[in-house]
Amino acid sequence: MDTGTGEAADARLKRLSMRSWRRGMKEMDLVLGPWSDTHLSGLTAEELDQYELLLEENDQDLLACILGRREPWGPFAPLLATISGHARTRWQKA
Repeated sequence: MDTGTGEAADARLKRLSMRSWRRGMKEMDLVLGPWSDTHLSGLTAEELDQYELLLEENDQDLLACILGRREPWGPFAPLLATISGHARTRWQKA
């Protein structure tokens, strides 16, 4: 039972983090997992809503956007650009 909005927000962040790390496609686990660890807690409620919708999308389509093989679409474009930038920075350091 939810005892307050803080607890509900914390549970949502944990759920989104888990979904980011367990995508079903290892490549996307390695892109979205670290991004979520770094950025989820700083997102607004609206941005979290958008991220949650993004997690419903097909992993292969998302990876194509991250790798620059496909243009990000519609309302996901800014979020995918942020995620892609984070991934590229991590890959350059590796």
